[in-house]
Amino acid sequence: MRLKKTFVGTSLAIFLTIGFACESRYFSTFAQNLQIAKTAGVAVGPQYDTTHVYVAPQDFDRFVASLIATFGGTTTKQGVFTVTPTPSSTMSQLVTTPVGTVSVFGFKTPVPYPFGLERTGYLVTDVDEAIRAAQATGADVLVAPFNDPIGRDAIIQWPGGVNTQLYWHTTAPSYAPLQTIPENRVYVSPEKVDAFVSSFVAFSHGGLVSDEPRAPGVEIGRTAETYRRIRIESNFGKLTALVTDGHLPYPYGREMTGYEVTNLTDTLTKAKASGVDVLVPPYKTAEREAAVVQFPGGYIAEIHSVIKK
Repeated sequence: MRLKKTFVGTSLAIFLTIGFACESRYFSTFAQNLQIAKTAGVAVGPQYDTTHVYVAPQDFDRFVASLIATFGGTTTKQGVFTVTPTPSSTMSQLVTTPVGTVSVFGFKTPVPYPFGLERTGYLVTDVDEAIRAAQATGADVLVAPFNDPIGRDAIIQWPGGVNTQLYWHTTAPSYAPLQTIPENRVYVSPEKVDAFVSSFVAFSHGGLVSDEPRAPGVEIGRTAETYRRIRIESNFGKLTALVTDGHLPYPYGREMTGYEVTNLTDTLTKAKASGVDVLVPPYKTAEREAAVVQFPGGYIAEIHSVIKK
């Protein structure tokens, strides 16, 4: 009898182990859904989510002019503010284009840590609620909430080392919807990507669009290879996680945002006329035609047009 019980118990353990291994993706999705159900949705809309670009003050105006010449759009009035919880001074201006919003900073003082390491700023409905949601889904708080001239801010870090600024305005902003939604391009290690995806999807209340284990390596400058690419969409916009071992030729890993345009050739012509350098010439995959460029002041971005099937 004892032998039979031992056999049954061992068999059950093996069955459960195999079952969990085979169905891990389904259990992971189930776990994500549980996390989402427990946290508040704090996103406002992708037109309010900005790429943070830090440039030298002497390059500030040239960068803004080049961005507008390339994509079109408008700017807010330029000013000098303290946007950190400790003493500092920076030129600041918001650039709204049809393909994405950019917050430009030109610090006149040394930049306090960890500012300058965040990739994006996400507008949220409530900073404190957003912090609670982020922590509940596995994120760390690098900079606790603080007041700025027009609202409140905080900086969080997702598993895998990706930094994001959360912000809230005292007076709610109103921006026109984007013509195309840019992608936040995040490079993550194979060891941390699942934790990152689980945390971000739960926080954003988003969904997995695709998980391609053999994406073409030309997208990261390794033409003879493949790599894993994960795409996520939420009310915060699009996010692409590029899973690599970090063996990346320049400038891959430096581009923070991918901008979708109607015609890549026309956009690159306007870009080059405004002082933009093409670092990676246009290439094609089954999904898109893309290039990597560098704007005056050093900002590197991917620009692509979708190949219609």
